[in-house]
Amino acid sequence: MATRLRGVIAAAATPLNPDLSIDTDRLIEHCRALLAEGCDGINLLGTTGEATSFSVEQRIATMQAVARSNLPLSKFMAGTGAASLSDAVRLTRAALDLNFVGALVLPPFYYKPIDNEGLHAYFDALIDRVGADLRLYLYNFPQLSGVPYPLEFVQALKQKYPRQLLGLKDSSGNNDYAIAMAQGVTDFDVFPSAEGTLKDADRYGWAGCISATVNVTVRAAAVGWKSRGTEEGQHAIAAAAAQRAILARSPVIAAVKQALAVKYQHAGWARMVPPLHSLNAEQAEQQARELAASGI
Repeated sequence: MATRLRGVIAAAATPLNPDLSIDTDRLIEHCRALLAEGCDGINLLGTTGEATSFSVEQRIATMQAVARSNLPLSKFMAGTGAASLSDAVRLTRAALDLNFVGALVLPPFYYKPIDNEGLHAYFDALIDRVGADLRLYLYNFPQLSGVPYPLEFVQALKQKYPRQLLGLKDSSGNNDYAIAMAQGVTDFDVFPSAEGTLKDADRYGWAGCISATVNVTVRAAAVGWKSRGTEEGQHAIAAAAAQRAILARSPVIAAVKQALAVKYQHAGWARMVPPLHSLNAEQAEQQARELAASGI
């Protein structure tokens, strides 16, 4: 599959059953809605999707369910990062075998600090065990992983694996880092993690954005991307950024899931796997008022 993702990509939230297992029916329904509302792609089982709270078996079963759903896998990347090399291999191999367009991989995140030599050894082993057909995106989120992907590491990895390494999602919030990646690595798709960056995508060579809040801001964000460089696009991006700011006043995953509970009129959407927890009633009511006032 030669498809390369571009544009507005939602880091999909994961609905849960009362026993905290993954509600794949509602997840598929949500992914279908996101695409219908203008999303260019979906990042399944990332941070917003609470992936590291699930077992390898749960994550693979969820990928399999999505693959059986007739959703267009050319629009899906799957989060396959894990602290264990063997777990990351199993997950990444599953994403490849199921024909997801790419695997989004965190660095190994337990033993720290990790130098470039250690990162290279990890990805050499991952790529060797998964196979040459791997389509790999790096996931840079040092605030949670504690392990950044330095520019010189990414440049060297891209030089060694030019066909396998496609891009990077940057959740650091550091635009200078995202600019350096886009400008310093050839044939490499960089996705910042906030809707407001869409206004500068053409200027800096970014491929779009992969954002948690696109679960909620999808309509405005999609118009912003498709109409960027126009007055309509500027207004839409500003609207999406303002909606994101409302969600960011609370822990973002909980805020997104609460907004989806309102959208779909199903309280179960607000469930989270401990230690994460839902918004309290006051937070939920305030957020609902502000999002309604935003025109969402």
